Amino acid sequence: MTTTVNADPAELAKFSELAHRWWDPESEFRPLHQINPLRLDWINGLAPLAGQQVLDVGCGGGILSDAMARKGAHVTGIDLSTKALKVAQLHALEAGTPNVEYREVAAEALAAERPASFDVVTCMEMLEHVPDPASVVQACATLVKPGGWVFFSTINRNPKSFLFAIVGAEYILNLLPRGTHEYAKMIRPSELARYCRQAGLELSGTRGMEYNPLTRRYWLSADTSVNYLIATRKAVS
Repeated sequence: MTTTVNADPAELAKFSELAHRWWDPESEFRPLHQINPLRLDWINGLAPLAGQQVLDVGCGGGILSDAMARKGAHVTGIDLSTKALKVAQLHALEAGTPNVEYREVAAEALAAERPASFDVVTCMEMLEHVPDPASVVQACATLVKPGGWVFFSTINRNPKSFLFAIVGAEYILNLLPRGTHEYAKMIRPSELARYCRQAGLELSGTRGMEYNPLTRRYWLSADTSVNYLIATRKAVS
């Protein structure tokens, strides 16, 4: 039996080419370094990470995985980019980050292998890069324990997000490499909420993320029109 992996080879190639620059805070990944403390504090505020079993889906070079491990969590980061995972492993080694491991495995495959194994699952800036985001949401729901937390972040799909996240971020401000995001793959909050409900996840909260190009500062707000985060919990049956 052959199974198709829920990944776009072009997307994997794109991030593999940049893998060596993941931990350079002035590289194409500068926005990830800047928003990481905001994401980390929001997650940790809702689901205190110390001592928890945490899974980071689509971990890339490990920016969030590493930070969650430093908060005291036991973190497993998974991705399908071999180069990015090697960078993540090397950084953990060099920085001496405790309790973090990385695996090259799809979320769906891990869900079949280790259902209900994690207290917290994060899936950040990843859903807009896969062919079937609902499948990833379902896998995350399968992987988390009943009563556990699942966090997603992605980009809304509307004229404002096209202007800000693609035209502005990629072509005018050069915050991201051109071609990082495709408008058609962006996901409205209502769509993501539907995927979550279908997977047995209950919506607990949303936050928007805004950016001021003059001060180069990011902050969380109630405005989900461009970048946004969703917190969900798995129902206890």
